[in-house]
Amino acid sequence: MGPTKVALLLSAAAFCLASAPGFAATAALTGQVTSAKEGTMEGVLVTAKKDGSTISTTVVSDNKGRYTFPAGRLEPGHYSLKIRAIGYILDGPKAVDVTANGASADVKLKETANIAPQLTNSEWLASAPGTYEEKRDLIACATCHTLMRPLMSAYTADQFKHDVFPRMADMSSQAFPVLVQKRLVQRNQERTFGGLDRLANYIAKINLSSAPAHKFEFKGFARPKGAGTKVIITSYDLPRKSMQPHDSVMGDDGYVWISNFGENTLSRLDPKTGQVKVYTYTQTRPGGYSDGNLDLEFDRDGNIWLGMMNQTGAAKFDRKTEKFTFYPIPANMLDDETQTAMVAPVNSHVDGKVWINSAEKPQVARLDVKTGQFEPWRQPFADRPKGESHSAYGVYTDSKNNAYLADFPSQYIWKIDAKTGATTSYKTPSDYSRPRRGRMDAQDRLWFAEWRADKIGMFDTKSGEFMEWAIPGPFSAPYDAQIDKNGWVWTDNMMDDRVSRLDPKSGQVIQYLMPIETNSRRVAVDNSGPRPAIWLGNNHQGQVMKVEPLE
Repeated sequence: MGPTKVALLLSAAAFCLASAPGFAATAALTGQVTSAKEGTMEGVLVTAKKDGSTISTTVVSDNKGRYTFPAGRLEPGHYSLKIRAIGYILDGPKAVDVTANGASADVKLKETANIAPQLTNSEWLASAPGTYEEKRDLIACATCHTLMRPLMSAYTADQFKHDVFPRMADMSSQAFPVLVQKRLVQRNQERTFGGLDRLANYIAKINLSSAPAHKFEFKGFARPKGAGTKVIITSYDLPRKSMQPHDSVMGDDGYVWISNFGENTLSRLDPKTGQVKVYTYTQTRPGGYSDGNLDLEFDRDGNIWLGMMNQTGAAKFDRKTEKFTFYPIPANMLDDETQTAMVAPVNSHVDGKVWINSAEKPQVARLDVKTGQFEPWRQPFADRPKGESHSAYGVYTDSKNNAYLADFPSQYIWKIDAKTGATTSYKTPSDYSRPRRGRMDAQDRLWFAEWRADKIGMFDTKSGEFMEWAIPGPFSAPYDAQIDKNGWVWTDNMMDDRVSRLDPKSGQVIQYLMPIETNSRRVAVDNSGPRPAIWLGNNHQGQVMKVEPLE
C-alpha cells in the first residue's frame, strides 16, 4: 500500500472519529448515565467543577442517557463530578481528568437510602397530606430556609405558636441561616404566617412531633425530559456564603452586577474568569437596622440604582468612577419599619423623578434626582375597605414614567399617574393571585409573576387588559417574569428549583431543573448572545447562575 493511500485512509479514519458522538472534537467531556434500577437514565443533571475553581458547569443527560459538555466549556484539569436525580446518589466515578483532547466518563448511580434531603419544597408539599389551604400557608415558611427544617422538626403546635413563630417574626426579611439579622419591630405574625392556629396544627400533624418517622410517602417529581434536558447551567461561587445575590443582572459592559440582600455591598462578576469585585459601603442608617439591598436597576445613563431596604432610600452607583451617591429617606418620613426594597429609575429621564416604595407599609414616594428631595409618601390603597392587606411591592414604570405597583398581598396592579397623582386599580383575572415582581417591556406591557396563582401575568397598560399563563407543577410559586428578544417569557419558581420558559403564543412551557437547592428571586434576561439566556441569584447558596437553552 503506497504512502498516498495510507494517508487517505488515516484521514478518513480521523474524519469518522471526529464525526462520532462524544468525540473530543465536539465534546470536552461525555459519557453514559446508568443505574441498576433503570438502565440508561434521561434527565440526570451532571455537574463538573475543576479543582480550585469557583465555576461549576452543569449539563443534563438526553433520552439515550448520554451527557455532553461541549468543547470549550471545560478547560483541561482535574474535575469533581456531582449529580442531581431525585431518589439517586452518585456511585461513581466522582472525579475525572479532562485533557486537551477531551475525556469520557460513564456515570453510575444507585438508589439513596434517605430521599428527604433531596426533596424540593414543592415535593414536600405534594407528598404531605392536607388541604390546599393548609399547604399554601406553609409556603410562608420557605422564604428564609427550606421546608425540610420545620417538617423534619419535632416541635408541637404549642411550641410553634408560642416559641417558633414569635422568633421567626423577630427576624428581618434579609435573615437566613448563614446570616441572622433581627428586626427592631416584630413582624405581624398573622400577616406573615396566615392563620397561626391552623398553620401550627398542620405542621405538628405532619412533622416528627408525634412519631419517629413521617406518616406519609415521599413523592419526587419526574426528572427533566426532552427540551428540558437541552440546557447548560453555569454556577459562579461568590466570595462568601453569607452573600445573598438577590438580583444578578448582565450589564452592557459584559459584567454581571449583583445586589446583596443581607450585606452592604454591590458586586461585579466577570463571567469569563469568575472573578468578583466587591464594592462595600458603610451603613447609611445605623442603630440596629438590618443591612442589605434588594432591587438593582439601570437608568438611561447606565448608572446602577439599588433599593436600600432597612438602610432606606436609594443608592446610585457610577460605573465609571466606581462611586456611590446615597439618597436616604428623610427623618420626617421614617419609622422603624421603613424598608425601601424597590427603586424605579428606568424612565427617570422623562421627568427627573425616581419612584421608590416602602414595602412594609402600603406606600410609595418619588425622588427628584437633581435636588435629592423626596416627595411625601403616597397612599395608593387608602380608599380600599379597612382590613384588607396591601403593599407596593414590585414598582415599575411605563414610557411616561407612570408608576405601576404589584400589590403582593392581594390581587391588583395599581397605576399612579405621574402628572395628576390619580390612582387606578386593575384586578388580575385570578383571585388572590399575589402579583410579585416583573418587568415592563418596550410596548408598555407589564409582565409579572403571580406568586400564589402559580401563573405568569401580562398587563397591557394601554388597553387595561390582562392575560395569564399557568406554570406547570403544584406550588411552584413563581417570583419574577421577563420577556426576552425572541418573545419567550422567563420566570423562576421559588419552591421547586426550576426555571420556566413560556411561549405566550402557543402556551408551551419548558422547565429547567437547577443543579442544587435554589432560592432564586429576580430573573434577568441576557439578550447579548445569539440565543437569549438568563441570570439569577442562588440566594441561599452564595452563587450566581446562568441558564442557557441549547435550542
